Amino acid sequence: MQYENLQIALENNIAVVTISREKALNALNTQTMLELKHFFEESAHGIEGLKGVVLTGAGEKAFVAGADITEFKDLSPAEGMKFAKRGQDIFFLIERFHRPVVAAVNGFALGGGCELAMACHLRVAGEKAKFGQPEVNLGLIPGYGGTQRLIQYIGKTKATELLMTAEIIGADDAYQLGLVNYLVPSGAEVAKAVELIEKIATKAPFAISRIIETVNTYYEEGTDGFWKEADAFGECCGTDDFREGASAFLEKRKANFTGK
Repeated sequence: MQYENLQIALENNIAVVTISREKALNALNTQTMLELKHFFEESAHGIEGLKGVVLTGAGEKAFVAGADITEFKDLSPAEGMKFAKRGQDIFFLIERFHRPVVAAVNGFALGGGCELAMACHLRVAGEKAKFGQPEVNLGLIPGYGGTQRLIQYIGKTKATELLMTAEIIGADDAYQLGLVNYLVPSGAEVAKAVELIEKIATKAPFAISRIIETVNTYYEEGTDGFWKEADAFGECCGTDDFREGASAFLEKRKANFTGK
């Protein structure tokens, strides 16, 4: 698939994915969503030795300013449900991706943009970043998982307030609430995201993939997270990386993980 709205740069086995619709403040239209789906479902799996993915937006104003309203303003209830479900499924691909995905939020992350950032495993915000779910201003609610993930990150009380008031918060408030992991000077978002992935890449890749999987399990209805943790722990015990990590610890040296 040839990407029209995504720019992919591979730097030291880290894929920096830039949503490039700067004139539209990088709004998520259908084409962009399909490209994100293709990247995380197909392209990214073909990158040998991939350490992780950084998601960011083109320009200095926006990470992603929301979904493209022109595409859903005339939807019927049935069409609206299908539209939201498609977006949720694409964001699940990101949330469940086996390598770390870090959002480098360089401006507005509103509506679908905030939801996209929350689907990533970690978030780095520049000082000018803004976050919010302003859908009630349109007579809507978030449709790409915003009502669920915002509660997970900042708790029910504050999440309910932000969802109902459509308040847009700054980067400092987002950091204080625990919505973002790091607050950095504007322009340093991608560098910090890359730094995080480089740090994670020094750990055992199989174990990192199981961390992602078991943490996500906590929020899956009907799934016993403790059983899943024990099962994943057992899987790790059968890896070469576990034997290497244990030996390195006992021998007081740095482990050399191979991902096997």
